[in-house]
Amino acid sequence: MLDRARRVAQIEIDAILNLIDHLDDGFAEAIQLLQHALENRGKIIVIGIGKSGNIGHKIAATLNSTGSTAVVLNSQNALHGDLGIISDGDAVITLSYSGETAELLELLPHVKRFDVKIVSITKSRESTLAKHSDVTLCTPIQREACPLNLAPTSSSTAALVMGDALAMVLLDARGFTESDFAKFHPGGSLGRALLTTVADIMRSGDNFAKVLPSATITEAIDAMSAARSGACVVVHPDETLAGVFTHGDFARSFQSDNAIGSLPVSNFMTENPITVKSDALAAEAVNILSHHRIDDLVVVSPNGHVIGLVDSQDLARLKLI
Repeated sequence: MLDRARRVAQIEIDAILNLIDHLDDGFAEAIQLLQHALENRGKIIVIGIGKSGNIGHKIAATLNSTGSTAVVLNSQNALHGDLGIISDGDAVITLSYSGETAELLELLPHVKRFDVKIVSITKSRESTLAKHSDVTLCTPIQREACPLNLAPTSSSTAALVMGDALAMVLLDARGFTESDFAKFHPGGSLGRALLTTVADIMRSGDNFAKVLPSATITEAIDAMSAARSGACVVVHPDETLAGVFTHGDFARSFQSDNAIGSLPVSNFMTENPITVKSDALAAEAVNILSHHRIDDLVVVSPNGHVIGLVDSQDLARLKLI
């Protein structure tokens, strides 16, 4: 069973690799057509039948989540009033692996009554669907992953990947940013991380431990205890950063010398710690903490003054991780 599962995965991987070899200038033309429609207040209509219809729903969802307005047109309902979804200036993505799906071809003349551009995702430029499209994106496969070579598997995967490629390249072409993405994903940890800034989550005031370089180790520990923090930031009198001192630093130093309490914290602090600007997105702070495998991140204002601390232990409470 495991061997069969691996074979299914490999066949679908081969289909995607084959897709890469078939990408050509038509893809760039498709992006231009889709972008033109969106820039002129149009939308993207996605049409597919059966498994291609299921893939079409995913493609439309991905387009919408990245700011490219898309709707799915049900082929059966289209002939009974839903053609009203289409407007002049829209772009249409049609999906049919064979390019000969009867229901889709029956609908095509009615779609072409509108001033729209049609991008087809199909296996061959020789298909009927391709011949009636403005741009054809070919997704030929060697075989389906189905052991009977019947159930749409490799072909639907290839269509999905092509749709993802369209959505991601279109995102880039339109200059879609993280801030734009956040507008469409306000729920969950992703939305919170993208909508929240570092200033919103940092420790400040009584929750922020801060001492001068001349402060003793005992004073630094007292400051951390009062703030219930695992670190204190060491700042110069002008509020610029000198370093950071953590409970971990204390534990390591104490093991070497248990009489360090009266010594200046500047002797044991970490100089030039990693910082983040207060106006950066919280997602950036999360990434920095993870990438550098640190627990505390010093927050500085645009003019370089220390104003707070991001404690990794707060991230779960804030539902950012």
